Amino acid sequence: MLHLPTLILQIGVIVIAARVVGWAFRKVYQPQVMGEMVAGILLGPSLLGWTAPGVSAALFPADSLGFLNALSQIGLLLFMFLVGLELQPQLLRDRGNTAIVTSCASILAPFLLGSLLALYLHPRLSDPSVSITNFALFMGVAMSVTALPVLARILAERKLLQTKVGTLAIACAAVNDVTGWCLFGAVIVLVRSTNGLIPIWLTLGGTVAYVALMLFLVRRLFMPQIQQFAERRGGITHGTLGIVLVLLFASAWVTEFLGIHAIFGAFLIGAIMPKAPSFVQALTEKLHDLTVVLLLPIFFAYTGLRTSIGLVSGGEMWLYCGMVTAVAIVGKLVGSAVAARWSGLGPRQSWTIGILMNTRGLMELVLLNVGLEIGVISPTLFTMMVLMALVTTFMTAPLLEWVYFQQFSPSAWLRSKITAVAG
Repeated sequence: MLHLPTLILQIGVIVIAARVVGWAFRKVYQPQVMGEMVAGILLGPSLLGWTAPGVSAALFPADSLGFLNALSQIGLLLFMFLVGLELQPQLLRDRGNTAIVTSCASILAPFLLGSLLALYLHPRLSDPSVSITNFALFMGVAMSVTALPVLARILAERKLLQTKVGTLAIACAAVNDVTGWCLFGAVIVLVRSTNGLIPIWLTLGGTVAYVALMLFLVRRLFMPQIQQFAERRGGITHGTLGIVLVLLFASAWVTEFLGIHAIFGAFLIGAIMPKAPSFVQALTEKLHDLTVVLLLPIFFAYTGLRTSIGLVSGGEMWLYCGMVTAVAIVGKLVGSAVAARWSGLGPRQSWTIGILMNTRGLMELVLLNVGLEIGVISPTLFTMMVLMALVTTFMTAPLLEWVYFQQFSPSAWLRSKITAVAG
């Protein structure tokens, strides 16, 4: 039963924690969203539940988490819609061959390495009821994603969005996102069909028909009408916004009903929206602030409540965690850098592309939460993968300063610390 005062208190604490930790991370040249992700972890059993279990139990009682989850899912749908809305197809035309080669390598290399690692981890970290095929496919996809929104924010903060490296990284991440989410959708179909929840013929046939309907009919006939309606009204009015939200939730409902996941419907409707800059900017302004300031921190907190670093206990478990992180970095960073170099970029630009493509952040958390929800990964592996997402996202900014701007020297930093301690 809903206890409104508890829910209001939870939301207040979550927003405060997200803003404070996000502000602290900005001070060390990390994106705000990185701090918000960490704030969610700190509110869970990894810190608050460990240091003050009584406070944690009173603030986040088990019977209240369903309501937080519902709010977090609404935020997730709005966020995935915005990700689809901000996809710009012309980036692929501008950087065609290099973007496609690099993005394919940035998916294939970590996918193969992640799948091979899964063969080793399956008997050690997976539930026996999960088939090794589904587990390996999920691990491969989980290693392959790139956080396009976080990547764009890092590039914008460092004034790289309009540079050759910046536009190429965005184009690669866009291809990566579309391909990665298609692969993930296929994994969800396989897992849910294995569980016998929905007939696979219904999922596959319905999905193909729905995507075709959206791409070839709704996008060409109905979407231009929305843009014209907005232009006649002088912008995104309440009526226009209402139409967009109805389409968003209707699309999410269809894909959830078909057995993929609601996030794919939200992403798809955003991807086929009109791409006129004024329309995209106006619609983004209407939805962005509420989603980022209120709803996404709730999603991070709910993720943090499901993440317990205490599950990664003992040398063996930390070894597995280190293996997961190392494979993710080698597959994504090195794979992307080698492909970019092979495509004709210089060494510094190639390694910069690899560093940027290794940014996982929020997109990884979305994927992991769905994986835990459908039972393809265990809570222990979920925690390890969350830690991997944090590490790979956190390392982007300092590596970018070191490799691209060449303003950070690890050896000089280490010497300064040794001198300070000796003094």
